[in-house]
Amino acid sequence: MKRFVNLGSSCIYPRACPQPIQEDYLLTGPLEKTNEAYALAKIAGLEMCRHYRNQYGVLYYSAMPTNLYGPGDNYHQENSHVLPALIRRFHVAKESGAKEVTIWGTGNPRRELMHVDDLADGVLFLLRLENPPDWVNLGTGVDHSILEIADLVKGVIGFDGEITHDLTKPDGMPVKRLDVSLANSLGWNAKIKLENGISSAYEDFLSGLESGSTRL
Repeated sequence: MKRFVNLGSSCIYPRACPQPIQEDYLLTGPLEKTNEAYALAKIAGLEMCRHYRNQYGVLYYSAMPTNLYGPGDNYHQENSHVLPALIRRFHVAKESGAKEVTIWGTGNPRRELMHVDDLADGVLFLLRLENPPDWVNLGTGVDHSILEIADLVKGVIGFDGEITHDLTKPDGMPVKRLDVSLANSLGWNAKIKLENGISSAYEDFLSGLESGSTRL
């Protein structure tokens, strides 16, 4: 039987759905406007796989990963995601001898972050299942506030200054965490703790700076 795993995204779920986010919350409310087009494209892929499976008997199914980070990430100062943005910001501050690093908003919003190696492990796990669900969330099931994440990055990089807040910037969604009980019940769990993952990501960032391969 032909088998295909489609990679979606946690942004497919409604902006205001209950937390943690279960698979059956899909299409139960409006999407987050700032990434609506991206979410719709991911939903279309999920639905295509689901209907192909029903109509043609092919084993097409989807994995919905949470926010990802790790080797090969994008560290661009204007369009990177929260963790690589913080790694770059704290690294630059340390190298320049800056007294503080400023983060957006209050630092209170909570985000779930998963290392890409855990995603790879999850996809391989799903590929081996005899009868997988049409789609399944892949995440750690643990979230941290933006300030907590910033503190972890600060410690890993060894920055000695202060963390300040730019309250003119938006906080975004207050909480975004996947319910991973379905994946856990199938026998899969994320393994890489956030602090360890940040350490490996920073090592990759430094290595990329030396070789000129870091995406800046």
